Amino acid sequence: MIIDIINKKRLGQELSYKELDYFFNGYLNGKVKDYQMSSLLMAICINGMTDEEIYALTKIFVDSGDILDLSFMPGVKVDKHSTGGVGDKTTLVVAPIVSALDIPIIKMSGRGLGFTGGTIDKLESIPGYNTSLTDEEIIKQAKDIGIVLTGQTATLVPMDKMVYALRDVTGTVSSVPLIAVSTMSKKIASGADKIVMDIKVGKGALLHTKKEAQKLSELMKKIGSFYNREVETIISDMNNPLGTNIGNSLEVLEAIELLKGNIKDGNFHDLCLKLCSEIISMAKDISKEKALEMSKSAIMDGSAYKKFQELVKAQGGNLSKIKVSKKTKQIRSNKKGTLEKINAFELGEISVGLGAGRIEKDDVIDPKVGIVLKKSLGDKIKKGSVLCTIYYNNPDSFEIEKVREAFSIK
Repeated sequence: MIIDIINKKRLGQELSYKELDYFFNGYLNGKVKDYQMSSLLMAICINGMTDEEIYALTKIFVDSGDILDLSFMPGVKVDKHSTGGVGDKTTLVVAPIVSALDIPIIKMSGRGLGFTGGTIDKLESIPGYNTSLTDEEIIKQAKDIGIVLTGQTATLVPMDKMVYALRDVTGTVSSVPLIAVSTMSKKIASGADKIVMDIKVGKGALLHTKKEAQKLSELMKKIGSFYNREVETIISDMNNPLGTNIGNSLEVLEAIELLKGNIKDGNFHDLCLKLCSEIISMAKDISKEKALEMSKSAIMDGSAYKKFQELVKAQGGNLSKIKVSKKTKQIRSNKKGTLEKINAFELGEISVGLGAGRIEKDDVIDPKVGIVLKKSLGDKIKKGSVLCTIYYNNPDSFEIEKVREAFSIK
């Protein structure tokens, strides 16, 4: 039956709830092997899924574990998700701002998919930070400080955890149906009332076209409606890296600078505030303009960074011990002109090569490596100008000319 299901989807035919349930629960229970699941995932990636298949698979994912009951928390419970991009560390900023404004937020995040980086990988670059909280620990921390950033618990959508890791290393990360099922099953199971989705599109994202992003947006809203959850989406550009830092420790440090009020503009700053205004507007039933002002105030009065410090302390982390590699290399331009493009995909691939992302499912992330951009779009570049700084541990992990090629100067 396993081969029959794979062949059916290979031919572009619709799978029934029973067939999907048999195959995916078989994988969870060890009866379906990695190579067989990889074949089905690739067939889905190539041929897509119908809405009925997506609803069925979402239910199968949700039913594979527990659903977190957040009824003990007063008010509207919100959540935020990004489909991932190069330099995307928005959760580290958005969650503390929202929580500082008395909106409870419990976010369960994942590890990196391909070149995009993952919130859990970034958090684990903070020495001591515990990303494996139990349901009981999550509930206690939510009651105590109103914010939790953790990985999936063992009992919450365990099927997604297994499939997510396999997708990362089998070239199936960019499937719109699989992204929708993975994301929405976790959000439904983690108990949020209202959800804001940041759907990234461009060279440095899993989705490369606006059409794909709009399809994903529609699917997430449909799934949300099916489960009585309000879902809003923002489609954001990911042709250029988000912010200046790429790499786990480096991205945490950049998020801290924004929370401290030291970053006042740029695409990272603007997107964080846009996401905050959307979430706060939904949670408090106020205008986005009012919500934006509240977000800015939380940064300026120090309450957002204080909340981040509370979060890290509560989960055992020590911000003073964050380290980046002492080995650095400045990449200089070999021509002059205007910086017109920074290729997010190429820099994402380079960061994976440095060790900031995974090539194999069981690869260990090096939190200390990465890239820091030194120039912005539109800057005038002189011959010899520093374009970026590479933080590395292995000098053979990058090629200087490859890094230069990511910067389009004309």
